[in-house]
Amino acid sequence: MMDSQTDKLTEPLGLSLLDGGGVFSTWSESATCIDLHILNPEDTSVSQHVLPLERGDGGVWSVGDDRLQTGIKYVLRAQGPEGPRHAFDPARNLLDPYAKGLVRESPKDYHCVAVDRSFDWDSVTKPGIALSESVIYEAHVRGMTRINPAIPEEIRGSYAALGHPATIEYLKNLGITAIELLPIQTFISEPRLVNLGLINYWGYNTINYFSPHMRYAAEATRAAGPDHILRELKTAIRELHRAGIEVILDVVYNHTAEGGSKGLTYSYRGLDNSNYYRQDDQGNYHDTTGCGNTLNFANPMVQKLTLDSLRYWTEDLQIDGYRFDLAATLARDENNHFNPNHPLFEAMRRDAIISQAKLIVEPWDVGIGGWQTGKFPAGFPEWNDRYRDSVRKFWLADVAQARSNGNHGSGVQELAGRISGSQDLMNNRQGPNASLNFVTAHDGFTLWDLVSYNVKHNSANGEGNRDGANHNISFNHGFEGESPNPSINYARRKAARNLMGTLLLSAGVPMITAGDERLKTQGGNNNAYCQDNVITWQNWDPNSHQLDFEKTVAHLISLRKQYPALRPRSFTKVDQPTPEHDQMLWFSVRGDEMSIEDWHNAERRTVQRLAYHLMNDGSKQGVHLVINGTEEVKNVTLPKLRGIKEFELLWDSAMELPPKRSIVVQAGSKLRMVETSMQLFIVR
Repeated sequence: MMDSQTDKLTEPLGLSLLDGGGVFSTWSESATCIDLHILNPEDTSVSQHVLPLERGDGGVWSVGDDRLQTGIKYVLRAQGPEGPRHAFDPARNLLDPYAKGLVRESPKDYHCVAVDRSFDWDSVTKPGIALSESVIYEAHVRGMTRINPAIPEEIRGSYAALGHPATIEYLKNLGITAIELLPIQTFISEPRLVNLGLINYWGYNTINYFSPHMRYAAEATRAAGPDHILRELKTAIRELHRAGIEVILDVVYNHTAEGGSKGLTYSYRGLDNSNYYRQDDQGNYHDTTGCGNTLNFANPMVQKLTLDSLRYWTEDLQIDGYRFDLAATLARDENNHFNPNHPLFEAMRRDAIISQAKLIVEPWDVGIGGWQTGKFPAGFPEWNDRYRDSVRKFWLADVAQARSNGNHGSGVQELAGRISGSQDLMNNRQGPNASLNFVTAHDGFTLWDLVSYNVKHNSANGEGNRDGANHNISFNHGFEGESPNPSINYARRKAARNLMGTLLLSAGVPMITAGDERLKTQGGNNNAYCQDNVITWQNWDPNSHQLDFEKTVAHLISLRKQYPALRPRSFTKVDQPTPEHDQMLWFSVRGDEMSIEDWHNAERRTVQRLAYHLMNDGSKQGVHLVINGTEEVKNVTLPKLRGIKEFELLWDSAMELPPKRSIVVQAGSKLRMVETSMQLFIVR
C-alpha cells in the first residue's frame, strides 16, 4: 500500500467518500486485527456489516467498499497483544480518531457517522486581520448566549446563537476583531463530575479532534444529525466572517478524555495504547498535563493526527486561528524534554494551510521544566502569564500591601516592561506581538471578582473549596464579596478600569475575557470549569455601572484602533526610515527622563510614557500615558519637548465614562492625577 515513511505520514486517514463507495484507513502499529463495523441503522447495538481492514506498511490499516457511504454509523474493533503497555479488547467499540461526526447513544457509548461535508460559503472569505490589529474575545459558545433575550429561546447557547445578528452586533459595537472559543471539538465529562451531578463545562477533555461538540448545536439541529450540526457551526463561522470577525479555537491536543490507565476507553487507547500515549515499560503514564494522560508527540503519527486535524478545521471550517492548551506538552521530545524546534511546530510553520492561521500557545504544562514563556519559536505568540501577574500586582497587590504596612513593594519598572511589549521575555522574535496579553482568562477570577475577593469561593464545585488557585493577586478593597458601600464599589470600578485600560493600551495583542466588559461576577469562584449555570453565563441584564464600563471598554478599543502608537509592531527606534518603527520615552512625575533611581525605587510609582509611531508620510503620531500607582493625589509635570505644544485628554480612569468634551493641557504644565488612576492624551 505504501512505499515509505513519507507515504505513511501523507496518506489520508479516516473515511474518504468516493463515487460509489469509499475508502477507510486508520493507524495502529501494535494491532494484529482491526475491523470496521457498519451498524444497523434501526438497532445500533447490532453490526450490519463487518469489514476487515488490511494492514499496510507502517501500521496503516485500510479497506475499500461500496457500502462506505454518507449517513452510515460505524465503529472500529481492534485486537492485539497483551501486556502492561497495551489495552486491546476485541469486544469494545472504538471511535475512528478521524471521524467528522459523532452521535451519543448513551453516556458511555458514541458512534461515528459519515457526514456530508458540503457547504455554501456564499463567497464569504476569512477576514485576514493582522495580529497587530487584533483584539481577542475569549468566550464560551453556550455561556455567551444562554440567557440573551435578543436571541430566540430555541437557539440560545448554540452555534446558531453565536452567528445570530444580535451576537454579531454586540461584538462589532464592542470593537472585537476575533472571538476565541473555549473547546468545541467533541469532549465528554469526567466520571467524577458525572457522579457529582456536574459536567465539564469548559471542554478541556477532548474525545475526538475532528468532530464539533454536538451539545452546542440547537436542539432541532441535534435531532437532525451530525450533518446538520456541522452546517450550523459553519453557518455561524460564515456569518462572523461576513461581519469581519475572526474565529479562533482553543484546542486540547495535549491529552484526551480517556484519562489515566484506569480511565474509560473510547478510541486511542483501544487502537494502540503503547504508541498514542507516553508510558514507561510498566505501562505507567507520563502525565505532564495533570489530566491522567499525555499524547506522545515524539511519535510522528501523533504529530500527523494533530496536523491533519488543524488542516481540516482551517480548510473545511475556515477557522482563523488556534490557542494550543498546555503547548509545552506538544513540544516534548522522545526524552520528554521541551524542544522549541520540535518537529510538530516546524511542520506547522512549513504547512501551506496551517501556517496561514494564528497559532497562539499556552507556553507551559505541569511537567518538569514546564514553564516555557518566551521560548517558543517565531510565529507562535504566547499567553503572557508574566504580563497578567505584573499588571495585577501593580494595581492590586501592591496597593493592598501599602494599605497594610505602608510599603508598596514594587515600583514601575516591571509594569513598564510589560506595557512596552515584554521585550525581556519575547527576545525580539516577532516584536511586541509575540506577547498575548491578558489580565483574566476563563481560568481564574473574573475582572470584577479580581477587585472584589481576596480568596477563592469554590464550594459549588463539590471539592470542599480545595480546587482552584490560591495565588490570585487580587484585592477586595476592604470587603470580601459584593459590598453595599458606594466608596468601595467606586474604588473597585476604578481598579477594574485601570486593569482593562492597561491591557488595551499596552504593546502586544490584548485578550479580553467575555463578560469582563460588563463586570460579570462568578461569586468568587476562580475555577468554574464545571458550572453550566448563571455562575458562568454572560450577563444580559446589566445595571447602569456595568453599561458604563462596557462603554469604557469600547472606547479604549476604538482608541487602540485609531492610534498605531498604541500597537507597535517592532522594538526599534523612531528615526529609522520605515513606518514600522516605534519609540517609547519615559518620564518621571517631574516631567524629566526617568533616572535609574526612579526605576528602582519601589515608592516611585508615578510614570509617564510617550509613545511615537512614524506614519507613512514621515510625520510622527504621539500618545501620552500617565500612570499614578499610589493612593495619593499627584501633581504631574507634563514633559516639554520640541514639537509638542499641548496634550488633549482621550481617557481618564477616574471617570466612569469617557470624556464628552475636549480637555487640553499645555506642555510643561501641572496635571492633577487622583490616586490609583491613569490618563491618556494625544500630543500635538
